[in-house]
Amino acid sequence: MVVARVRESGASVTPGQAALSRRALLRAGAGLAAVALLPSGLAACSGSRPELLTVAGGETGGFYLEFSTLLAAALERHGVAQRAVAVPTGGSLDNLAQLREGKATFAVSLADAVAEPDNPGDRAGQSQAPGTSGQAELAALGKVYENYVHCIVRRGSGITGLTQLSGRTVAIGQPGSGTSLTTPRLLAAAGLGTSAAGGPAAPGSVAVVSLGLNDGLAALKTGGVDALFWSGGVPTAAITAAQQDVALALLDLSSLLPELRSRYGSQYDRVFIPAGSYPGVPAVWTVGAANLLLCRADLDAGTVERTVQLLVNHAGDLIPQSSLGVQFLSPETLINTAGVPLHPAAADAYRALHG
Repeated sequence: MVVARVRESGASVTPGQAALSRRALLRAGAGLAAVALLPSGLAACSGSRPELLTVAGGETGGFYLEFSTLLAAALERHGVAQRAVAVPTGGSLDNLAQLREGKATFAVSLADAVAEPDNPGDRAGQSQAPGTSGQAELAALGKVYENYVHCIVRRGSGITGLTQLSGRTVAIGQPGSGTSLTTPRLLAAAGLGTSAAGGPAAPGSVAVVSLGLNDGLAALKTGGVDALFWSGGVPTAAITAAQQDVALALLDLSSLLPELRSRYGSQYDRVFIPAGSYPGVPAVWTVGAANLLLCRADLDAGTVERTVQLLVNHAGDLIPQSSLGVQFLSPETLINTAGVPLHPAAADAYRALHG
């Protein structure tokens, strides 16, 4: 599983994120060693292989699509399916819709998006059991990495804190993305109102435009927006590429964490983007959330078991080259799915590994 290397020590965790004991960790290590002895085709799992598995990914240039492409290649290479493909999408909310409608077998999504009702939008006053919807129940195969919220501004813009976005124009993510869910929460936690772009924003509010990563970076370069929010892995390839044309900076969002947790629960973490992750950009603390690999709860047990063994036994195949040394594999956190239930077959597979 791919997770963040640096997280705030002592940060609160959900019940499902309780640390494993030393003995449990030793058992996990022994289990992983045993799994490593399995043949690369994962032949120890029973059941026929599906003809096609589809992984709902994300935007071009983002970590979601990179990870999903690597996962699809590994699913095919190691015999989990005869054929597997990754599909570009708008992001978390789009992926969840495709999964529930049966258009995708697997999907990656932010944990906060999984807890949302079917219709996009922020409904803090409504409660819903994680992983459920009116169309299909969802389940997790594991936490595959930590997502980092980037608030990107032009270096030299004079913007050094979120409140300085008051009266400015901000790209909040394209519709269907997890960023489009998280960004309004961050702005609200900072005490900033929002209005549609089309004129100067009133003091104490920002004008928002629904632009994703690539269109948002283009607008940031030309001055069409003053800031861009993006939620993804570190480093994100498209941001690194944009640095060749314009000097960028990242804002510290970690001071918003207490308010975010107060409003939405403990699914958000304080996470660290190391210096040099992007050329010339200093280290910064920001807000993170678990990124989960999901399926429908009715997916067959054999496919789920083989996929979990792939995540463990061939996890090194699933880290984009740009993120080596920043993302790493941590078997003890595979099951830390932020309250989203594991698929029963996945739970059985992890139980067999951990003793």
